[in-house]
Parts: sequence; C-alpha cells; structure tokens
Amino acid sequence: MGTKNILWNCSKKAFTFGLIGVTVSDRYGSVAAVRGASMSPTFNPSTSSLMDDYVFVDKYCLRDYRLSHGDVVVFSSLTNYKERHIKRIIGLPGDWIGIRHCSDVLRIPEGHCWVEGDNPASSMDSNTFGPVPLGLVAGRVTHIVWPPQRIGAVERKVPEERISSH
Repeated sequence: MGTKNILWNCSKKAFTFGLIGVTVSDRYGSVAAVRGASMSPTFNPSTSSLMDDYVFVDKYCLRDYRLSHGDVVVFSSLTNYKERHIKRIIGLPGDWIGIRHCSDVLRIPEGHCWVEGDNPASSMDSNTFGPVPLGLVAGRVTHIVWPPQRIGAVERKVPEERISSH
C-alpha cells in the first residue's frame, strides 16, 4: 500500500513539472539546433566540426511582435509548417529592400518581414521565397547555449546598404 502511494505522488509531481516545462517552452523560450551553413559564421562557423550550434529562442518577443532589424529569428517554412528555419531580419513592414542578384526593389508588405542568411552563397531565404508572414515567426534567437566554447549573446547586425524606409 505504501509503494502505491509513493508511485502516485511521484507521478503527480512528474506530470506537474512536465506541464510547467511545456508551458515555459511554449510561451517564454526554448532551445533549438542550428543545422547547415546558411548562418555561418554567426552559427556553425566551422565546416569541419560535426557539432551543431544550439541556441536559446526567446518567444516572449512575439506578444507584440517586438522584432527589430538585425534580429535572428526562427520561423516555420512557407511550404511545410513542420520545417523550421533560422535567418536574420533584414526588413520589416514598410521597408524597401534591394533584392540580391538583380536590380529589383520591393516594399515589404504589412504583417511580413524580409529574412536572409549571413552566408548568401549557402542560404535559401527571402531572396528565393519572398517576404515571410510575421505569424510564422516562432521566436528570436538571443544566445548560443552549446557548444561551451561558443556560449554567448547573438549580435544584432544590419547591412545598412540593403534597406530604406523611404
């Protein structure tokens, strides 16, 4: 009878901690793996390393879409909602963006952002698939949390020559 009670109490505690963990990771933050070379040298700078970078994704910024130029964001693919991408925000609604590899200029529509990888030679980004709806953004990357020698804040940087708000 005593072991049954102990098992029941342990199960209740595990379930409670599980619910708290899911709530925190869903509303406030989570950890994500960065795969590929599209964001190199910011993430995965060494092609010889077999270890991917892991990053902390702040989801609290989504309450009012508090995103800025230069933020690195995680977003769902436009064609497959299960697929996630990590890119840097270059343009926000109302900005004019010069599209890479051609002389076209595009105004970012309301409710969208323009994202690009830090490594243009290896990145499928808004230059390929166009502006990303802000509703697909899952959070902002704030820190590298693994591997230990790379732990630190992610720098916000913007290529000034690419955007115009006029």
